[in-house]
Amino acid sequence: MLALSAEGILPKIDYAIFADTGWEPKSVYDHLDRLEREIAKPAGIPVLRVSSGNIRSDALNPDHRFASMPLYILNTDGRPGMTRRQCTGEYKVKPIKKKIRDLLGYPYPTRVPKGVFVEQWIGISTDEFHRAKDADVKYMHNRHPLIDMGWSRSDCVRYLTSLDLAETPKSSCLGCPFHGNAQWRHIRDNSPAEWEDVVEFDAAIRKGNARANASGNRLLGEAFLHRSRVPLSQAPIDHVTASEWAALQQELADEEELERGVADGCSPWACRGGADAPTQGDFGLAT
Repeated sequence: MLALSAEGILPKIDYAIFADTGWEPKSVYDHLDRLEREIAKPAGIPVLRVSSGNIRSDALNPDHRFASMPLYILNTDGRPGMTRRQCTGEYKVKPIKKKIRDLLGYPYPTRVPKGVFVEQWIGISTDEFHRAKDADVKYMHNRHPLIDMGWSRSDCVRYLTSLDLAETPKSSCLGCPFHGNAQWRHIRDNSPAEWEDVVEFDAAIRKGNARANASGNRLLGEAFLHRSRVPLSQAPIDHVTASEWAALQQELADEEELERGVADGCSPWACRGGADAPTQGDFGLAT
């Protein structure tokens, strides 16, 4: 969406907002730097980086309140469980909302007047249209330009490839429990230092977060980053799951389409992006 706006295919946005959990892969930070340098800055679009802290440090700090990660739990009786996911709200949604209120000129706890709002663009494609939702506050109106344009993941891949951005990395915490085996393998095989980091964190989080333990609310069981509920260093991450296989087939289909060219000579970023583009965050894009 940032590139589409910078190229004038979508209207120019006022800001791009990146919520930094403090524990993203180096490749994500490098990619963000490149986007800012090569796409956003030449187009006059400020990239704002916001944060609620470092999620890794907070989880291991007994003096810091921690919004729980969705850790996989093995209870003392052998039953599996899972902790609540509060991290997205604390480390992604909260800092973006705070920045938006600041940009509007009504920082918390100042009341935002009726009728004052931003239009927030969210990059959900047609493959995941069910994830498109309205904002839960009146000063933010959500819009989903990729869905408005009828763009699927394949369309996005084609467009990014045309900009030499085909290797766009996935933004997520290094130690996110929702990683699939492919993501864990990618870290292990391509970034030994980051793999050592997540293995250490997995061991350190075994009894839950430090603040809960310090306050006497110890975890009754053991916590793990991998769904197998064994230490990450021993987890069966070389197993190719059904969902991973399906994703691989989609990637191969995307590559075949790129080799063949777009059907009927229709460029998804010209025809669909031109005729059907709307007239008006993880980037949040605010207009």
